[in-house]
Amino acid sequence: MYWTVLDENLVVVPDADAFLRHVRFGRDGSELTTRSYAGGIALFLRWCGRTGRHWHAGLEHLGLFIIWLRHAGREVSGVDVVAGDDVLSGPGREPVRGARRINAVLTAVRGFAVHAVTSGRAPSGLMPLLYEVADDRDLPAEARSEDGRMSWRMRARHRLHEPEATVDRASDRDVVALLLACRSARDRLIVLLMVRAGLRRGELCGLRRSDVHLLPDARLLGCAVERPHLHVVRRDNPNGAWAKSRRPRVVPLDFLLVRAFDAYEFERLGVPRAADNDFVLVNLFREPIGAAMPPDAINTLITAAGRRAGIAPTVRPHQLRHAFASNLADAGGGLDEIADLLGHASLLSSQVYLHPDPGRLRAAIDGVPSPRAAAVPR
Repeated sequence: MYWTVLDENLVVVPDADAFLRHVRFGRDGSELTTRSYAGGIALFLRWCGRTGRHWHAGLEHLGLFIIWLRHAGREVSGVDVVAGDDVLSGPGREPVRGARRINAVLTAVRGFAVHAVTSGRAPSGLMPLLYEVADDRDLPAEARSEDGRMSWRMRARHRLHEPEATVDRASDRDVVALLLACRSARDRLIVLLMVRAGLRRGELCGLRRSDVHLLPDARLLGCAVERPHLHVVRRDNPNGAWAKSRRPRVVPLDFLLVRAFDAYEFERLGVPRAADNDFVLVNLFREPIGAAMPPDAINTLITAAGRRAGIAPTVRPHQLRHAFASNLADAGGGLDEIADLLGHASLLSSQVYLHPDPGRLRAAIDGVPSPRAAAVPR
């Protein structure tokens, strides 16, 4: 399955549909990726239609589109807008979309346009409107040419500056409160897999029992990895679970997770209808009993546990993953280790976790010897 874009007559837009099918099947993108791209492309095509522009011409005025995106709320940019009241929206209104969301929309629009050009659906003259030639001097040292010579690349012409944001992680206190508020061994295992192994929702719900190796030596299972661990593998699962990373990865498990798996296995053995399902996480307390848990159930579970624990605002599942990465960085984990354990394709995605928290900054300052104490008496 994939998401696509319809016009005002509920007819599929061919250029957009071709790009989104390519993302889903040609590039092995997830269904959620096509959903995000489709939303951005729909906004762009809606703006082009309401301003009387073909989308080719709309690429010449992406600056105006950015202004519209920043200030046009749902009452202006939605589908149920009265004609004539949907275009004039600018700096006189409060911003409704941040730089991060606008850049995501622009990424979708650029991908849509580039695919149209490369597939012969649009003229090649559109490319200079989207990209300019740039050198690599603004890239991190790891991304530059190894021989030291300057190389050239295509740089997007339109991109807003995104303020550097702090990691939105769950605190250790909130994690402990969540664990105490869990009502089953399965729910405690779910929390621990996110906060001690850094798994995403889709990776959690896509785990198969054959992916989990708890023995000290897994060679009898055909696996050369030593000590307890699990494998994150991308599959098309019937419960809609999806591992974001295309590359399989191995995540080591500590003794807390091994004990949590043991406790959950005993709990699951008490539910005969769950015996034949190969998925690790299954419904034990509500119908359909024994069926694989869908990713949305993780949100419901964490929200309910947070409410029982009295946590406000509510902890979100991804904040538990952020807590894992932040704790790993605080414990001295390297950038490559964080990237591998989280399944990041780019080291830049892991860079945010290396920024120390205020407590560590204060400790660093306090650890500097005082010049007075270091002075040698005459």
